Amino acid sequence: MNIASTAGLLTLFLAGLAPAQAADNLGLERLAICQDSWLDWKASDPARLKKFIDGFQADFSHNGNDAFFVPKSSQTVAGLPVAQVFPESVGMGVGFSIVVNANFDKTKASLEKKLGKAINKCEPPSDNMRTCELEIAEKKTITLMAEDNPKRTTTLVGCYYFYEK
Repeated sequence: MNIASTAGLLTLFLAGLAPAQAADNLGLERLAICQDSWLDWKASDPARLKKFIDGFQADFSHNGNDAFFVPKSSQTVAGLPVAQVFPESVGMGVGFSIVVNANFDKTKASLEKKLGKAINKCEPPSDNMRTCELEIAEKKTITLMAEDNPKRTTTLVGCYYFYEK
């Protein structure tokens, strides 16, 4: 066997050992982009809500009083790595949101591709934050939010049902 064929076999072998790209967690994704709603499940399908909660608790861990959960293993949503999940609220917003390890522009582009719609309702940066939203239906608005800093590499994306007063 010559060196070229040995190198080719070695390349094929090593490619087979390389970790596969994690498939998107479609349950999280559907909640984050308003295709599903735990608020709806709570009212009309408690068995589905319980099934989701059980699976979520198996795949994510919670630390003390933190408002977020972190994945126990690699998870992606719309092809973006999940860093944290806020399953009920962030601040005054009630809904479901995820912090992904991607900058604002990459996250926005990935979601627009996934949704097949542009997310055009964007506010000028204020208080050092960039935000955009897309209303999907009553009590279902997709929101993107990130620090207005080119060095930041995380973005919050979520579906908000309403804001508590």
